[in-house]
Amino acid sequence: MIARRDLLIGGACVAALGVAEALRPRTLLTLMPQQTLTSLVPKQIGSWTLGEGGDIVVPEIPGSLSDRLYADTLTRLYINAMTGAQVMLLIAYGRAQSDILQLHRPESCYPAIGLAIQSRRNDDIALGKGAAIPAVALTAGEGIRMEDIVYWTRLGEYLPRTAGEQRRDRLNTAMDGIVSDGVLVRASTLRPGPDAAPGYGMLNGFLAELVNAIPQASRPGFIGTERAKALA
Repeated sequence: MIARRDLLIGGACVAALGVAEALRPRTLLTLMPQQTLTSLVPKQIGSWTLGEGGDIVVPEIPGSLSDRLYADTLTRLYINAMTGAQVMLLIAYGRAQSDILQLHRPESCYPAIGLAIQSRRNDDIALGKGAAIPAVALTAGEGIRMEDIVYWTRLGEYLPRTAGEQRRDRLNTAMDGIVSDGVLVRASTLRPGPDAAPGYGMLNGFLAELVNAIPQASRPGFIGTERAKALA
C-alpha cells in the first residue's frame, strides 16, 4: 500500500516537472540581422574614422570561454578627425543567452585582468527623438593608467544595467518560453593624465553617433525594437 507521504512526494515531483517543462524555452528571439558585425557597423561614424590597420583581430581559441560565449565580436579603434581623441569599441554578440552562456559584464572582466573598478554609475545615452539607452559608466585602472568605459547590454528586448537585472530579464524571457539573443556594446578611452576629467561625455556622444549611423533596419539588434522605432 502506498503511504500518504509517498503520494505527497510523488505529487511534488510531478508538479516540479510541470513547472520545469513550462519554463523550458521553445522560441528563439533573434533581433540581430544575419550579417557580421563588421558589415553592420560603419567605419565612418560622424567625425570618427577607423584607425589605421582596420579592425583589430583577436585570435580565436577553439573551446575558450569567449569562443563559447559569442557568435561574433568586433574590436575597433576610432579616431576623431577634429580632436585626435581615440575610442576603443568592442561589440560582442551571442545568439542564445542562457544561465551558462550569458553576457560578461565589464565589472567582472576588468578586475579579472588586474584593473580595479574605481567608480560606477548608471548613465543614459541620449539618441534624440526622446529615445535613450540605459547604460553604465565605469572607470577602471591602477596608478596612472585610468580607463573610462561606457557600455550597455541588450538581452532580447531588455536592456539590463546590472547582473541582477540581467538574471531577472533572462528569467522573464524563459517564463514566456523564449530564449533570446544578446549583445554587449562597450566604448572606452584612456585618460590623458592623472588629473584629467572622466571621458564619459565624449564616449556617450560617440555611442549616440554610432547608433544613428547604423542602418535603421539593423538597429533593433543593438538597442531593441522600441528604441529603434522611436528613432525611425
